[in-house]
Amino acid sequence: MSTAAAGGQGQQGSGGAAPAKRKPVFVKVDQLKPGTSGHTLTVKVANSKMVLQKGRAASTHLRHTRIAECLVGDETGSIVFTARNDQVDLMQPDATVIIRNAKIDMFKGSMRLAVDKWGRVEVTEPAKFTVKEDNNLSLVEYELVNVEE
Repeated sequence: MSTAAAGGQGQQGSGGAAPAKRKPVFVKVDQLKPGTSGHTLTVKVANSKMVLQKGRAASTHLRHTRIAECLVGDETGSIVFTARNDQVDLMQPDATVIIRNAKIDMFKGSMRLAVDKWGRVEVTEPAKFTVKEDNNLSLVEYELVNVEE
């Protein structure tokens, strides 16, 4: 058997290794829509507000839970990002962060950006843009409408 044929079979049996190498497509805040996920964006933190802090770090059986609501954005708009636990420490005002594999959660009819265990938040070099706070997507209220066939 020729080596080319063996190589061809090996690639076919790998079961889709190609999608893993997909480069992240960075989106702008104003492109976010309800019910979507897999977003990667570079945003600046405008402000951060702790909304929930429970559990004691000293106790072993209680998990320490912290949730902060952070207004993040870029030059196209802003949105509330729900930071959990370790993410809270990264979301300092004026910090520039890359949010990978984020999803849009709906909370009381408005959009929230969130990262679950499949996503990442990482601090990066300061961005040159100014956050456009007057286009806050989290202030837009959506109504769930059932569409009948």
